[in-house]
Amino acid sequence: MADNDGIQCPLCGDRAVAHYWSDRQRDYLQCAHCQLVFVPPGQQLSPAQEKSHYDLHENNPKDQRYRAFLGRLCTPLMDKLAPGSCGLDFGAGPGPTLSVMLEEAGFDVAIYDIYYAPDRSVLAKRYDFITATEVVEHLSRPGEVLGHLWTVLEPGGWLGLMTKLVRDKVAFERWHYKNDLTHISFFSFVTMDYLRTRWGASIDRPEDDVILFRKPDRGLCYEL
Repeated sequence: MADNDGIQCPLCGDRAVAHYWSDRQRDYLQCAHCQLVFVPPGQQLSPAQEKSHYDLHENNPKDQRYRAFLGRLCTPLMDKLAPGSCGLDFGAGPGPTLSVMLEEAGFDVAIYDIYYAPDRSVLAKRYDFITATEVVEHLSRPGEVLGHLWTVLEPGGWLGLMTKLVRDKVAFERWHYKNDLTHISFFSFVTMDYLRTRWGASIDRPEDDVILFRKPDRGLCYEL
């Protein structure tokens, strides 16, 4: 079991973290403040190991089943966007598809991926919407990353996240999602509600694993 001493929550920075679960591969800790469940830093894959795993993905914009999967976020998000809105698909992966779907609908979309589209200049621009589908569970520093994305989101803009959510310890024990060794940060709806409160955002949840945050038009817009 991991030694929790000195470990901070990678989302909110709180030090009130405790053991949540262990299996044969690694330990899982939980933050008492934001409820994020996460793998301690010393048990995470190296960047080279992580990329080797991602290289096995076969995402393809011509794959209709993959398009239907992404449509669970894409469709409700597009219903909220003004024509011609400009967005960023963060963590686009080796076969960008969501950006293609949004561009087909008339939106202007930049892409970023730490391994496959690493042009960081796109992270300095501002956007009407940002998407991160099946991304946040891979982040070793979700607080830093999400805080930056929220900063470059225009007031009134939308941040769309898709990730499977933690329910409870009983479900976690048999949860296939945790068995992917590249998955290291696990959000619950309580964690998402922490983000809503921290940002002063409004929230829409069109699917169990799809969360849409709307940034206030003005006023309360805290970063993480």
